Amino acid sequence: MSHMPSPSESRRKKESRRSGEFPPAPEPLAVPVFDSHTHLDLTIQEAGVPGDTAGDPVDALVDAAAKSGVDRLVQVGVDVASSRWGADLAERHGAVLAAVALHPNEAPRLSDLDEALREIESLAARPRVRGVGETGLDTFRTGDDGRAAQEESFRAHIAIAKRYGKALIIHDRDAHADVLRVLDSEGAPDRVVLHCFSGDAEFAAECVRRGYYLSFAGTVTFASAGNLREAAAITPPGQMMVETDAPYLTPIPYRGRPNASYLVPLTMRLLAETTGTDLDTLCAAISANGEAVFGSWR
Repeated sequence: MSHMPSPSESRRKKESRRSGEFPPAPEPLAVPVFDSHTHLDLTIQEAGVPGDTAGDPVDALVDAAAKSGVDRLVQVGVDVASSRWGADLAERHGAVLAAVALHPNEAPRLSDLDEALREIESLAARPRVRGVGETGLDTFRTGDDGRAAQEESFRAHIAIAKRYGKALIIHDRDAHADVLRVLDSEGAPDRVVLHCFSGDAEFAAECVRRGYYLSFAGTVTFASAGNLREAAAITPPGQMMVETDAPYLTPIPYRGRPNASYLVPLTMRLLAETTGTDLDTLCAAISANGEAVFGSWR
């Protein structure tokens, strides 16, 4: 395994707060799906791997996922270093594709945003990089003084995705209307994924109408997330994805413990129940969406 980028200070703080062991493996899915958004590097750095730690940690996470019926992963970058690591990993691991980007909260911190964007564009041209993301807008963690840089970065990522024919993976936190405003003004790429969908049914309807894909994380299982379940209920299976955002957002009943792709079945079963769809049928639809958006893994 190539050298992983060092976590930023904010990531180190998260790591210091993370406690507990990985949850037990759930009942495997009979029809395999993919994890549309995971951070293998951060999982290894902040939580390690489930079970035996003697071998390669990436292989351990991929193998654990496969045993749960999660046979493909999208490794997502949040800065230049993690994007490069993911692009390199995807080139040598058949179960992994990569997405590359500057996280919206990263953009205002950079001394040379243009240079970083040039690095991302170079990585986006690589054949095993199938997504540009996670990019977007976040008004929760970035104040007014950083929002111009966020939007500049978001618009640049949209252009990169269109230039190279890659899917656009959006981070949207407390910025629903502005995300749609920027996408509408720039012209969205052919394939847009709302990562860790966080809106209500009304916002979901707007995204569905535009042809976007809504990717649901473990947050949809939280007791307080009735708005997410309402959004999932109106999302057509042909526009739905499932993800972990590992090592974060672990599904109920293991909220607060480390997350990894092998736990996707917990979220899948909740989505099947919420949408009133047969589990195997929904898994097949989501699996097909992965191929439609990201292409073949092999």
